[in-house]
Amino acid sequence: MTLRPEQIKAREYFLQKGTLLPAAPIRERVGAAFTALETFLDAVTDQEARTRALPGEWTIQEVVDHLIETHRPSLAELRDLLHGRRPTAGPIPASLQSADPMALRFENLVRDLRALHTDVLGVLSAAPDRMTDARAPLVMVINVKEPDGREVPLHWIEELDWKAYAVTAFRLHEVDHLNQAKKTLKAARAAR
Repeated sequence: MTLRPEQIKAREYFLQKGTLLPAAPIRERVGAAFTALETFLDAVTDQEARTRALPGEWTIQEVVDHLIETHRPSLAELRDLLHGRRPTAGPIPASLQSADPMALRFENLVRDLRALHTDVLGVLSAAPDRMTDARAPLVMVINVKEPDGREVPLHWIEELDWKAYAVTAFRLHEVDHLNQAKKTLKAARAAR
């Protein structure tokens, strides 16, 4: 399989910002992403969270629901990796959501996400610097430019060690959805 330049760049990132780093900076970077999202969510009202401000995009509530639904199995997979086991469930779907993302109160979703953040950081706080041979498949989705200038999503499965997995499944995932939520909130507030 021929890799696109974007995939090669992503693999270099996994190596440099994950695999080769000690556990402490990984925990700090994941924690910083969690804090940034939590701080942002503190300023979002229930109405803003439920507003579909951009056609075809998730609401902020749906983003938070998605993070909860993906972080739960990701945390289990991280634990498996730290114990030297390959997770058995297969890669977590890229667009995973609950059956009804809008059913819960926004403040309850934010509370649940904060609790998951605490759990992830607790596991990372106890993580050793040593590596294991275990790898977990992770669905990667990045936007790439086609020769005609169109931007399209590129999907592939990447096999990651626990450090690269933590940086990708938690830090990069949160940062990506924080940026999405900021764009949605800006559009919601502009529409008032």
